Amino acid sequence: MKRICLTVVGMYLMFLHTFSQGITKDTAAFQPKKLKLDEVNLVSSYYTQTGDHSAIRGGIGPEPVTDLANGLELKWVGIDAHQRKSTLTTGIGIDYHTAASQAWISKTGASKHTDGLRIYPSLDWTWENEKKGSSFSVGAYYSNEFNYKSLGLNAGMTQKTKNNGEFGLKLSGYFDQVKLILPSEFEPAGAYTIGPNGELRHPNYPSSPRQTYTASFSFSQVINTRVQVAFLLDLVEQHGYLGLPFHRVYFTDGTDSVEKLPSNRFKLPLGFRLNYFLGDKVILRTYYRYYVDSWGIRSHTASLEVPVKITPFFSISPFYRYYTQTAANYFAPYEQHLKTDGYYTSNYSLSAFSSQFFGAGIRLAPPKGIFDTHLATLELRYGHYTQTTDLVSDVISLNLGFK
Repeated sequence: MKRICLTVVGMYLMFLHTFSQGITKDTAAFQPKKLKLDEVNLVSSYYTQTGDHSAIRGGIGPEPVTDLANGLELKWVGIDAHQRKSTLTTGIGIDYHTAASQAWISKTGASKHTDGLRIYPSLDWTWENEKKGSSFSVGAYYSNEFNYKSLGLNAGMTQKTKNNGEFGLKLSGYFDQVKLILPSEFEPAGAYTIGPNGELRHPNYPSSPRQTYTASFSFSQVINTRVQVAFLLDLVEQHGYLGLPFHRVYFTDGTDSVEKLPSNRFKLPLGFRLNYFLGDKVILRTYYRYYVDSWGIRSHTASLEVPVKITPFFSISPFYRYYTQTAANYFAPYEQHLKTDGYYTSNYSLSAFSSQFFGAGIRLAPPKGIFDTHLATLELRYGHYTQTTDLVSDVISLNLGFK
C-alpha cells in the first residue's frame, strides 16, 4: 500500500509539472478546432470498514476491509467546423484492498495473503450539437481482479426541450466472468496449496458468466431561477451466476453449503431530485429513491446536501443520507436456513437493515487556479457510515482537477 501511495504522489507532481511546462493558459475567447487535452482529474480515496457478519463464514465473524482507490481521467475537447463539440474521456483506476475475512475461504483461516488489486480502464466519446440541443455518447469499460472480470459497453443520448428541460436515455450492458473459488471443504483433496506468503493457490479455477443489462431514463426541468427537478428511472435485468461461490451458508443442523441464489434478477429504481437555490450562497440538493426487485427487497433512500459558499471560490458541503431496506426472500442468519430451502444466503447485504451516511466536503476553485497554477479545483470529502447490522465504515477522498 505504501508503494501505491508513493506512486500516486508521484503522479500528482508529474501532472503539475506537465501542465506548468507543456500547456500555456489560453486567455483568448476562441474555441479550438482540433481535439486537444482540456482537463485532467486525479482522484484518490481511502476506505476502512469493520463489521461482525462475514458472508465468507456464513454470517458471523469479523469483516474488516481497507481499500485504497486511485483514478486518473484525461479529457480531450474539440469543435468541428459546424460548431459540434466532441469530448473524448479516457480513464484508468487502480484499487488495492485487504479483507481479513478472505482468509477464511480455507476453513482453518490458513490464507494470510488477503490483498487484492483491481484495475479498470474506461473510454467514452460524446458528440454534442449545441444548436440542436442534442448529444450522443458511446463508451467502454473493463475491470480485472483475481476472481472477477467485467466488460461494459454503453450508449446514450440527450435532447433538450424548448422550455429548459432535457430528456436522457442510456443503454448499458456488462458481461462478467466469476471465478468459482469454493470454500476449502468443498474442494477436492489436494486442490489447495499454500504459497510462500501464506496465500491459497489453485491451479485452474473454472468460471461462470453473468450479464447485466440496464436502460436508464431521465428527465430534468428548470422550473425557475431557484428550482430544478429531475426524474430518474432504471430498468435492470441480470442473468447468470449472481452469488459468490465462497459465501458459506450454515443450516439448522450445523452443516454448511455454498450460498445458492436465483439466476435471474430484475431491479427497478425510481428516483427524484430537487435542487433549490437559497440565495446566491446556499443550495439545497435533495434526492429520494424507491427501489424494488424480484428477490423481495424494497428500499427507500433520502438524502440532503447543502453546499454553502464561504467565498466566491471556496465552499463547504455537509451531507446526510438515510437508507432502509427489507430482506431478500432468500436471506436467513447463521444456522437458520433449512436444507429444504430452494435458495439460501447469509450475506447481510441482502438482510433487512437501515443505514446513515453523513459527512462534509470542501471545494476550492479560484479563477486563476490554486497558487496561479493549472490546478483548477481541489475537493476533499469525508463520510462516516453506520448500519444497524453493526457495520461501520469511513471514507475520505481527494479530487484534483487540472485545466
